[in-house]
Amino acid sequence: MNIVIGLIIIALGSFCQSSSYVPIKKVRQWSWESFWLVQGVFAWIVFPLLGALLAVPQGSSLSEILGAETSAAFKAMGFGALWGVGGLTFGLSMRYLGVALGQSLSLGLCAAVGTLMPAILSHEDLFHGSGLILLLGVCLTIAGIAVIGYAGALRSRQMSEEDRKKAIADFALTKGLLIAVLAGVMSACFSLGLEAGKPLQVSGMKPLFATLPATLMVTLGGFVTNAVYCLYKNFRNRTFSDYTDTKVLGNNILFCALAGLLWYSQFFGLGVGKSFFEDDSVVMKFSWCILMALNVIFSNVWGIVLKEWKGSGKKTAAVLVCGLLLLVFSLIFPNLF
Repeated sequence: MNIVIGLIIIALGSFCQSSSYVPIKKVRQWSWESFWLVQGVFAWIVFPLLGALLAVPQGSSLSEILGAETSAAFKAMGFGALWGVGGLTFGLSMRYLGVALGQSLSLGLCAAVGTLMPAILSHEDLFHGSGLILLLGVCLTIAGIAVIGYAGALRSRQMSEEDRKKAIADFALTKGLLIAVLAGVMSACFSLGLEAGKPLQVSGMKPLFATLPATLMVTLGGFVTNAVYCLYKNFRNRTFSDYTDTKVLGNNILFCALAGLLWYSQFFGLGVGKSFFEDDSVVMKFSWCILMALNVIFSNVWGIVLKEWKGSGKKTAAVLVCGLLLLVFSLIFPNLF
């Protein structure tokens, strides 16, 4: 029963993350870099800080915990900086390969590396026992993402030649593949950062929130990377004036804050959900892959609701449903043994 509760909590967080693009559409008259930086303040600093404070034992402070485990804190932050690079290059992978191939390759690698690398580093045998179940679960997740990617490719074939060229105006296979691999591996560094931050789970912490200080350090590292890039774009594009446009400032900060809260919910849900799993269980080790699979599922469900798949044809719809069902099965698979 605890596993079911944990999965439901992670699913709720994932659904919120997939819904974060709804308030984004309400941001008006701002450049991408201005919006990304402001929502990042909320998604990667404000709400992660509030979450981390929930874990602090009575009579202690967050600064004391981080100060006592500075090595773990800086390692988590370093992995977070690398994860920030993954987030920035993720969009480029879709620019050069298209949404179907770029997203499938990046997310598949992110799920695989983020799940298997901690197991490999802890000398887990991936070809026997629980290690084999973990490996098979990851393969199922990658297969589900690949099938959904194929559905996306089928959908693009049904587009007009003009729309297809607009969608992938800068198609470059070699460059795109390299960037997609970089985006996938770097994005998986969030999971590695959480592993590196485990010493921050000190005695006396509330089990529900014990992973959240590490989450804060990872997102803080990601914020540094993204802030440097966004400020550079502000300077290059001369868009610093966005932050002083009083006509839309209040509206945009509000919806950036809401988008940031929804985005952070996935990692808040992951941390809380994992507290219901047994330590060293397969489902615990598989939790990163579970989150990635759920993010893909809910993103595509939103795509269906928003009619992004409208007119795609029966074959495309059938392939999409098969991919989603495969991802759902991958969530259940580790619990069958």
